[in-house]
Order: sequence, then C-alpha cells, then structure tokens
Amino acid sequence: MSSLAQPPAVNLVQSVDWLAIAPPTITALVGLVVLVADLFVGAHKKVLLGWLSVAGLAASALMLLPLLDGARSTFCLTGAPDICSYTADRFTLVLQLLVLGGALLVALLSVTALKDADKGLPEGEYWFLLLSSAAGAALLPASRDLATLIVALEVASLPAFALVGLRHGDRKSSEAALKFFLSSVTATAVSLMGVSFVYATTGTLYLTQVAVRIQNVDGQLHTLAQTGVVLTLVGFAFKTAAVPFHFWVPDTYVGAPLPIAAYLSVVGKAVGFSGLILITIVAFPSYADVWGPALAALAALTMTVGNVGALRQQATRAYSAVRLLAWSSVGQAGYLLVPIAAAAYSDDAEHSIGSTVAYALMYAVMNLGAFAVAALVGRTKSLNRVSDYRGLYASNPVAALLMAFFLLCLAGLPPGIIGLFAKVTVFSAAVDAGLGWLAVVMAVNVVIALFYYLQWTTLLFRAPEGAPVPHRVPAPLTAAIALTGVLGIVLSGAPQLVLRFADTGLF
Repeated sequence: MSSLAQPPAVNLVQSVDWLAIAPPTITALVGLVVLVADLFVGAHKKVLLGWLSVAGLAASALMLLPLLDGARSTFCLTGAPDICSYTADRFTLVLQLLVLGGALLVALLSVTALKDADKGLPEGEYWFLLLSSAAGAALLPASRDLATLIVALEVASLPAFALVGLRHGDRKSSEAALKFFLSSVTATAVSLMGVSFVYATTGTLYLTQVAVRIQNVDGQLHTLAQTGVVLTLVGFAFKTAAVPFHFWVPDTYVGAPLPIAAYLSVVGKAVGFSGLILITIVAFPSYADVWGPALAALAALTMTVGNVGALRQQATRAYSAVRLLAWSSVGQAGYLLVPIAAAAYSDDAEHSIGSTVAYALMYAVMNLGAFAVAALVGRTKSLNRVSDYRGLYASNPVAALLMAFFLLCLAGLPPGIIGLFAKVTVFSAAVDAGLGWLAVVMAVNVVIALFYYLQWTTLLFRAPEGAPVPHRVPAPLTAAIALTGVLGIVLSGAPQLVLRFADTGLF
C-alpha cells in the first residue's frame, strides 16, 4: 500500500529555482524584516527602516543581472516542464527592472517625505506596505497562470489602498483611498468573474494552455468563453486607468502622499499593462478580433479624455500641479494602449509589444523625475499649484532645467529625444498595423498635450512674483532628481538603447 502511495507524493515535490524568483522574494523578505524591526527601533531611529528598504529594493534590482543569460521557469507541471506558473524571460526582466527601479526612486522620495511629515505618517507601516506592493508588482510580469496573475495583482493593489489613506485624520486622504479601493475591488470582481468563465470553458489556468484550448471550446460554451475574455479585459482596463475606468485617478493622486502618487503613476500602471499584455498576447491571441478593436477604442478615448482633462487645469487651483500630472498619466495610458491594440492586427505582435514596453520605460523615468521636482517644490509650497513653479529658475536653476527637460520629454520635444523616439515608435506601430485613424487621433492628442506641457515649462523661467524662495534639497531627494535626470539625458543621447532593450526577444 505504501509503495502505491509513494509515486503521487514524489510527483508533488517541486524543485524551486530560487535565483529566478529572487527579485520579488528579496523584496517581500525585506518588507517582513522592516515590519518586525519597527517593533524594536526607537522613534528617533525610524529613518533606518527607510534606508533598509532602499537597500532591499536595490538588492532586488541587482538580482536581475544573473537572469540575463536566458529564460528560467519554475513551479512547472509535473511531466510538462514547458507549462509553468513563473517564468523569468526577457519580458519579465524588463518589467521587473521598471517596477523595482521605480519603487527604488519612490523610496528615495519617501525618506524625505516621511521626515517632513514629522510623525504624520507611521514609518514602519509605510515601508512595509510599499515593499509588499512592490513585491506583488515584481511578481506579476513573471506570472504565467491566471491564479498567480490575480494574486500578484492583489498583492500589488491592497497595500496601495492603505498607503493612499495612511495619513490619519486627513479627509482628502481617506476619500482618495475609498475611491481607489472601490474602483479596484470592482475591477478585481470583474476579473475574477472573467477568469472563472475562462476556466469553466478550458479546464486550465495556465496561459499557454488557455491559448490552445479556448480555440476549440464546445459550441455551447462559445458565448461563455467570449464573455470570460471580455470580463477579464475589462478588469485589467480598470487597473490601467483606461477611460471610462479612470475616475479615481485625480482625487487619489491629490489625496495620497506625493511619493505614493508617483508610485501609482508608474509602478501601478506597469502592473496593469503587464497583466493586460499577458492575457491578450499569451492567453487570448485567438480572440484578437474581440480585444483588438476594444483596446483601440479605449486607447483613443483614454488619450483624448486624459489630455483634455490636463488642458482644463487652472494654474492657480490648489494641487493643480499634481492634478495635471494625474490627467497627463491618463493620457499617457492611452498611448501605451496603442501598440497592444496594434498587436491584434500585426503579423509581428512581439514588435508591437516592444513599443509599449519601450514607451513605459521612458515614461517611468520622466514622470518620476517630474514628481521628484514636484516633491521639492511642495516642501515650500504645500498647495503645489502650477503657478507655484513660476520663477523656479531664479531660486533653483538645476531643478528648473531638469523639470523643463522632463516635461519636454513627456511632450515628445527636443531636447527630450527619448520622448520623441518613444512616441514615433508607438505611432509607427499603429500605422504598420493599419490603424491609420488611431495614429491620427494620437497625433491630435500630442498637439493638445504640447500646449499644457509648454505652458508649464515657460512658467519655470518667468520672473518670480516677489523674492525667490530658496529650496533646500535633502540628500535623498537630490539623489532621486539626479538619477532620473542622468537617465533621461543618457537615454536622449542614445535612445536606441531603450528601444533595443525593450524590443528584442520579449517572449
């Protein structure tokens, strides 16, 4: 009897590739260490938790280097080594670099923000939640089954709700957290419904198996399969802040601590888009006739609503700088959707996806840089209005020049060459796929965006109203601004680096 029971037990034994899962694992472990250490560290030494978090994120990012020699997979089906739950391929590594690098820059911004808050934010909980969310975000692009995908999505999202509403007694913060929570819970419920329909029709959760089996479902289940595909897509559209699922973005960005708004604008979007790419390109390629037109329409609607929303912001309104960046991020999400939609019509879907990833890398650097300068200005101008940036060049020339550079990159104008190249790449992906109408909509939106980006840029160099207010820049904030500035300048000098890096052998 025991000999008969032995083979199933042996089959359950998994050999885990610890190197492959090292980046998210290290991030999660450092988060646990921070949570426990918070119990024993005195109030005057809480800053050490921040630097421990920064070191942990840096170590996680460095662990991507040993994985560059080839794709590695783990948690695979017994007898089917090519069907796995976790794969560290080129796509995974590029997105994990974006996530962990973005989280590292946010951590540098947070060190200063927590010090300025003067115990207004609980430091131990803050760092634990940030690291937990980053671990989930790093896990998601490596997920190759629907269950792991949803779990990673929630591990990335749930701590983010708490981070947005972490300021006790702040009505704005509580309202922002509630809006974010309700929209995200709705997205999760819709996604889970879609996943359950897909599982009911295919009998598997593995993305590659879903791709094969969903093409041959029983005729009676065809409508159920289609509904599952649509509901799963709608759920991820919530996560990417695509219109009409964007309503939570402006208020959430304003109510959240500024570093968390930066985190949501970059890492949060990376989570949504990497999930969307995996379910469309890997799991549902046979349903391209369903998700292709849907994503093209969402892209056009999202970029238009986002840019018009940014254009309508009044420079003297409280928190208008953050609101403008929030609406701008909605518009940028529309650009990011274009190549994914184009992949449905293209013979080279991998090249189209490469355009999205390249644009995401560029956007991450420039948007984090803009938020870093916004954090600097917000230290002396708590309402953070666009009008508060008038005359920044007189008080801090370097910060003003870098802010102008970041805004021009986001607009796609020289000297922000990387922004121009990224927009041209996305534009060409639409044209090559035969989506001429979408390319025209994108061109119109780029022109609309030029107005508010240039308006903000010129404000930086106008004569200040009254005496210039000097800005003291703490070391962590200096490091964040300098890192994004150097990266932006290097990539503008050699934009082919990011385009080649993101467009070679993603899958």
